[in-house]
Amino acid sequence: MVAGALGACASPGEETAAAVTPGAYDAVVPAPVSAEPGGAAYAITADTVIRVPAGERATGDYLAGLLRPSTGYPLPVTEGGGTDGIRLALDGAAAGTFGDEGYRLEAGAGAVTITAYRPAGLFYGVQTLRQLLPPAVEARTVRPGPWTVAGGTITDRPRYAYRGAMLDVARHFFTVAEVKRYIDDLAPYKLNRLHLHLSDDQGWRIAIGSWPRLAEYGGTTEVGGGDGGSYTQAQYTELVAYAASRGLTVVPEIDMPGHTGAALSSYAELNCDGRAPRLYTGIRVGFTSLCIPLERTYDFVDDVVREIAALTPGPYLHIGGDEADATSPADYAAFMDRVQPVVARYGKTVLAWHQITGAHPASGTIAQYWGRTGTEADVVAAANAGTKVILSPATRLYLDMQYDRRTKIGLHWAGYVSVETSYDWDPAGFLQGAPESAVAGVEAPLWTETLETLADLEYMAFPRIAGAAELGWSPAETHDWDAYRLRLAAQGPRWTEQGIGYYRAPEVPWE
Repeated sequence: MVAGALGACASPGEETAAAVTPGAYDAVVPAPVSAEPGGAAYAITADTVIRVPAGERATGDYLAGLLRPSTGYPLPVTEGGGTDGIRLALDGAAAGTFGDEGYRLEAGAGAVTITAYRPAGLFYGVQTLRQLLPPAVEARTVRPGPWTVAGGTITDRPRYAYRGAMLDVARHFFTVAEVKRYIDDLAPYKLNRLHLHLSDDQGWRIAIGSWPRLAEYGGTTEVGGGDGGSYTQAQYTELVAYAASRGLTVVPEIDMPGHTGAALSSYAELNCDGRAPRLYTGIRVGFTSLCIPLERTYDFVDDVVREIAALTPGPYLHIGGDEADATSPADYAAFMDRVQPVVARYGKTVLAWHQITGAHPASGTIAQYWGRTGTEADVVAAANAGTKVILSPATRLYLDMQYDRRTKIGLHWAGYVSVETSYDWDPAGFLQGAPESAVAGVEAPLWTETLETLADLEYMAFPRIAGAAELGWSPAETHDWDAYRLRLAAQGPRWTEQGIGYYRAPEVPWE
């Protein structure tokens, strides 16, 4: 039975939230490759033990931390053998079955067993397990239960290797605690990349030892003139480690040569005329540029890339490249020709917004598409020439776009993006004239020109981020809006327990 098709046969009058019960096999988001309910259920009790492979306590400890507050049970984590309890197991011979991120979950009377080839698969299996439990499991205080997992088997692995969410901390600054909360919000949906937009015209958000005024001065404001803020290198390292503990690899972005107002304000020597402009607190774009002919510009780039690369264990470093309207096409290409090798020299893969395809994307560079139509000639040509593309079409996956005219925050320059619009498309066929193999994955950006609080972030991200995650994880054949909206409705009680103030989209039959 294909999970994404469950519920699709109901008539319109029968499509209510009750058609999909939270905790059921047909309620999991993202939809698994296969879900076969059946057999005896497993009950988590005060005697339940979490069993993990030797040396792999992290995921077991994470699971225990999720379950202990609501169940009140001790749930000890042990590397000892046994056939009962919640069992996490690695199978070194199952690469072909699971890949690096897939898993199998089997629930029966005596145990719940999650098997994977790599630890990442165990982590994603745990996320499915929490969705097979009642929504009250998400509570941070003891609830009465019972804590029952229906019998059955789920076998699962992702469609795309890159499944991301982007958070803009440059337009408005968000604290370490707020970013950690957003990371926790993302974890249940099997996303594996957290793209942090760390610099823009309105603020520079990470300390750079060799250029200290970037954060000390360039980080002191934000859109609207607030206090702004920045991360120390220790705080950034803390965020990177926290994201990794939730299955997310951080992708840092330093936008250049445009969107560089905070840097230009911090250091006059980066400006062609040697004069630093005032700090900027508006939302206009396309009017700033590093000085392309100036050799000092490349000293700056080298230093910034070197320091951030050293702090970032993940393989990627994003160099922006969008809306460089103040840079001529020739200067833009010359700049990118100089900068891409710098990123490679410090051991990272270049990511850049899709405008880089109009220059000379180096071998291995990944373009991130944020356009509207999927027909841009440069992007299609680069994809056909071997450049991989991450899809973030603004008309589908920009989480800062308003849901409709009544949405009080967000923007609508790319149109209004309903929950259905955000979900109901296929990444494989979006780039017209390009092969499906060019698509590396999807990412849902959340820009913050109008978003000032964590509540703002959660309201604009939820429920659309769940659909973005399903686009990245689930097989194409499970993709069905009518079935998905029922499964999405079953997520609502979980978000309520977690304290997420989500948008109750009218096209979804929420309880």
